[in-house]
Amino acid sequence: MKKLRFLVSLTTNDNDYQIEQAQSAEEAARKFGVELRVIYADNDAITQSTQLLKAIQAEEAHRPDAIIFEPVGGTALPQVARAAASSGIGWAVLNRDASYIPELRKSSSAPVFVLTSDHLEIGRIQGRQIATLVPRGGSILCIQGPAENSAAKDRTAGRQETKPANVHPTLLRGQWTEESSQKAVRSWLKLTTSRKAAMDLVAAQDDSMAIGARKAFEELPEETEKERWLSLPFLGCDGLPKTGQAWVKSGLLAATIFVPPNTGQAIEMFVDAFQRGKQPPERALTVPVSIPSLSELKRR
Repeated sequence: MKKLRFLVSLTTNDNDYQIEQAQSAEEAARKFGVELRVIYADNDAITQSTQLLKAIQAEEAHRPDAIIFEPVGGTALPQVARAAASSGIGWAVLNRDASYIPELRKSSSAPVFVLTSDHLEIGRIQGRQIATLVPRGGSILCIQGPAENSAAKDRTAGRQETKPANVHPTLLRGQWTEESSQKAVRSWLKLTTSRKAAMDLVAAQDDSMAIGARKAFEELPEETEKERWLSLPFLGCDGLPKTGQAWVKSGLLAATIFVPPNTGQAIEMFVDAFQRGKQPPERALTVPVSIPSLSELKRR
């Protein structure tokens, strides 16, 4: 069997989860003896679409056997997916559901599937963490992912399901990066009403945005005000060992949610599918976990 060639397209190289996704792909490529190229879209859907079409339209000798990608924008690039399928290239969508997948599987000779984190469950876990840390209710500041992003929407919906009714969120938007969150919180703090707001907790939809929020509060000139904000519990998601989990241990975050990287699993599913000549399952899920556990969080 010829050496398989994979292209992994990630959203940005300025996010701890995406960096871990790249490492997970590299480890799997070494393990299964496949060729790998990782590209980043700089959080731009048009850039991502252009990069992928260029790879699909390359000469056959340079074309990937399969594309694994984490979408930037609101769509999971259906036209690009069809172009890949018609060229006999495998297609896997990470961390996003794509409505075109069942239809594409019928027409494609190559493996096609979705491998996603359970974003609703991630949101539900964060809602339970909030209930544990703010048992008597109150106000919280939430930094969410992009408005058109289905992962951000599902995490919000899940949080709403389990968050107590007497906890009132103020919502800000980031781009899954520390810098974007820092800017959003910095702008919000310029409002007189915001500076005086009595918040009980800060919850971000990923760890890097939680740290970005902390950095914005660290910039406050008045010491007592700065201390008031920084003494609040901060929550994140992704929970990778070197970042989120380390930040929980050091006290920068009160809790996070471990979301296992899944590029390596996608490569494994492709290798298996190519070897057996069969389609893998249409949709596979990774399982998120609260760090620390909710019972441990209660004791703190």
